[in-house]
Amino acid sequence: QVQLVESGGDLVQAGGSLKLSCVASGNTFKILAMAWYRQVPGKSRELVASIRNGFTSYADSVKGRFTISRDIDKNTLYLQMNALKPEDTADYYCNTGDFLYDTYYPDDYWGQGTHVTVSS
Repeated sequence: QVQLVESGGDLVQAGGSLKLSCVASGNTFKILAMAWYRQVPGKSRELVASIRNGFTSYADSVKGRFTISRDIDKNTLYLQMNALKPEDTADYYCNTGDFLYDTYYPDDYWGQGTHVTVSS
């Protein structure tokens, strides 16, 4: 079992920045890849960014603005979000999974989410 706890969500003005964190505990040695997803009410969960070793992948909507990183020694996943837009408003979740070729596939471990609101 892996437990994931996100933090860092807040209310921020458009153009601002936030850094989300996700701390993993439990059987962290099993974690191969990790990702950030986001979800707004009434819509399905969207993959925002994913990482395995030095390989990262981003949704087109956040490329150039968001940066995913991982500190394996601290069992922590980060998402640096810059130039935030109102459409980035969502609940953000971290997740563990793996890549098959360049496609990320989530497994069953999810955090409880952290909320980001970007005001215009």
